[in-house]
Amino acid sequence: MRERMSMIFLLLIIFVFPLYSEPWVASIDANLTLTQNAYSDNWAGSESGSVSWAAYSNFIAEKQLSRKAHNKNELRIAYGQTYNQDQETQEWLDPIKSTDLVDFESVVRLTLGAFVDPYASGRIETQFIDESDPEKDRWFNPVRFTESFGVAKVFFKDDKREFVSRFGVGFRQNINRDVLDTLISLRETQTTSDAGLVFYTDFTTPLSQERLTYTSKFSLFQALYNSESGNVARVPNEDDWRYPDINWEHTLVAHITSLVMVNLYVQLLYDKEIDSGVRFKETLALGLTYRLPG
Repeated sequence: MRERMSMIFLLLIIFVFPLYSEPWVASIDANLTLTQNAYSDNWAGSESGSVSWAAYSNFIAEKQLSRKAHNKNELRIAYGQTYNQDQETQEWLDPIKSTDLVDFESVVRLTLGAFVDPYASGRIETQFIDESDPEKDRWFNPVRFTESFGVAKVFFKDDKREFVSRFGVGFRQNINRDVLDTLISLRETQTTSDAGLVFYTDFTTPLSQERLTYTSKFSLFQALYNSESGNVARVPNEDDWRYPDINWEHTLVAHITSLVMVNLYVQLLYDKEIDSGVRFKETLALGLTYRLPG
């Protein structure tokens, strides 16, 4: 039922609310990177050939729905693979997924002219293909729905810069389809939910005569309720859901020319239900880019 409500909320935002006469302001930032290594047959060492590619796009569409309501939609998509060559046979192995992301969020903010603005948002996070099960690839799995409402503060916002923070109450539903139960050899859909406090901050600013752009996205979810908390006996790590989930992304893009860019991406993740430490991801890439300014 919660999943259906999440989809209804997002459809209302996308198709019903944007009927006001103000035009959409849209922007697209897309890039493609490719890395290739090759070695001769008499090369001394254990190196082997490899090819890696990754594609990323960030689409933003926002609009003043009325004098007192603003809507911002952001869709981020990323996918990449790495191909490696067998050291002995020189045959190319099956590709390994290096990145995979589908992330859509829609935020409606009431622009009442007060110190803070009320807001409501809906978000869907998933990936193109789930390869965690060796027996079956599952498309667009797992899926996380997040609905939140609270207050937002716009510190500054223009064509080039943005600094917006939100604080409120959030509800999440996690759906994992076709999970194999090894005891009974049957597949089932697992659904969990939680609720708590949320905090988001989006920051973007140009640097160095606008050829360099820095973007930071920070999100924190502090769960106060979890649907699985009372369903199991006391076991180790049972209360890990009580710790905050943190996701902090940093992106630095240098536009060498109108079509060539250097992209540095750093992500810090903390989710004690997955790992007790902070997880780190870093990507440095040189590739082709396309920008459609808003």
